[in-house]
Amino acid sequence: MNKTKNKENQWGSKLSFLLAMIGSAVGLGNIWRYPYVLYSSGGGAFYIPYLIAILVMGIPFLLLEYGVGYKFKSSITKTIYNIKPKLEYIGWLIPVIVFLILIYYSSIVGLNGIYFVLSLFKGWGANPNNFYSSTLLQSTSSLSGLTYIVPVLAISILIVWGLMWFIAHRDVEKGLGKASSILVPLLFIMMVIVVIFSLTLPGAVIGLKTLFNPNWSLLLNINIWLAAFGQVLFSLSLGMSIALTFASYLPDNSGLSDNVLWVVLANCGFENFAALGVFSILGYMSLNSGTPINQLITQGTGLIFIAYPTVFNILGNWAYILGPLFFLCTFFAGITSTLALIEPASLSIQNKFKISREKAASILCIIGCICALIFSTGMGSYILDITDSFLNNFALLFGILLECLIFGWIYGVDKLIPIFNEKSKFQIGNWWEKIIKYVLPFVIIFIWIGGIGEILTYGNFISIGIKLILSGIIIILPMILTVMPIKNKNFKISEK
Repeated sequence: MNKTKNKENQWGSKLSFLLAMIGSAVGLGNIWRYPYVLYSSGGGAFYIPYLIAILVMGIPFLLLEYGVGYKFKSSITKTIYNIKPKLEYIGWLIPVIVFLILIYYSSIVGLNGIYFVLSLFKGWGANPNNFYSSTLLQSTSSLSGLTYIVPVLAISILIVWGLMWFIAHRDVEKGLGKASSILVPLLFIMMVIVVIFSLTLPGAVIGLKTLFNPNWSLLLNINIWLAAFGQVLFSLSLGMSIALTFASYLPDNSGLSDNVLWVVLANCGFENFAALGVFSILGYMSLNSGTPINQLITQGTGLIFIAYPTVFNILGNWAYILGPLFFLCTFFAGITSTLALIEPASLSIQNKFKISREKAASILCIIGCICALIFSTGMGSYILDITDSFLNNFALLFGILLECLIFGWIYGVDKLIPIFNEKSKFQIGNWWEKIIKYVLPFVIIFIWIGGIGEILTYGNFISIGIKLILSGIIIILPMILTVMPIKNKNFKISEK
């Protein structure tokens, strides 16, 4: 079972693998989520729990997924099946959750594509807030919103899934590897240009002082620590089995531990560097409008689709350069993440049902695209907010907990330590086994309970109905995939 895959299913170089992993981590969320988390969680003081979260959860869990993927050379579904066949259901549960995340995430990437076009002529008008919620999204929380589709949103979603299919259906190196080798460097170059330009704006210092001014008293607030662990979990795509899937394509004799450190360093460096640009622009906006930054900073997609266009409106002709550059940057970030999110389900389907990569990608893209069109309706924005919260704060956390228990206790992570230490400069010791088996489950359970509390205490009849539908899909679909007959005789081969 540990045989190296065929060359068409391997990375052509260490660089293409690293770029794909970095691209999956350095996604859209690091641009629109991290600056708000950093600001609202104590500014400079946030770095203490943030670094601890990286050391306690980020690096150890990435090592786990790298090691398991490299050892078994297969999807998470086949891996868990070979560890214990009765647990195959869990092997399907995680890819299903990740695929559901991909479905709604594709609509956000589509919005970035729309705003790239709009930025060429400031098509959002004088009131970006009203344009975003009313003119573009035609947003409503009423069920009547499901009766109409916003054409431009639907077209953008179709384009995103078309691009995804074009890249994902090819073999690993020619598709994902080549796309990552182009998009990720371009993403970094464009972000450097955006940030450097932002730092030269009048008022940039105001934004930076606001961002990094430490509020040490918040370190005693448990919510700040939960925010730090949640950010690391989100930004490194932990629990999505992306790292496990990518590592399964590695040839033998590959160093693993060193790769993990490079990915974490690149990801954390990127999101902190991007935050400099975000708050420099907000500082400029505050100086020109006379509005305090705490009234300008907003959470989620509003930071990209409302705050930034507002700033570009007062930048003059510079906005016609900076605006398209910024939204193209966020679009590329989103595409790199979508390519990573489709891989776990794709490889799992290939492994069990013995179908080609091309067919698996085609099936998933057709299903995903059709389902994603619900986010192009008038109620799409409302459904997206609920779906995002439910899947990330509840379902995904539960999947991470299951991975820790299965790989840590049932399989035994101590078996992976020699693999890490064989070719890597960064050596792994017994400390890592203790973190996976004892520390991480405790941390995840703690965060998960907090997520459950938020889900149960918030919502009306419609939001509860959406959560019940999502729960039904998460429970039933893995069950169907589990009971379906195995078409690939190699799927049943257990580790010796």
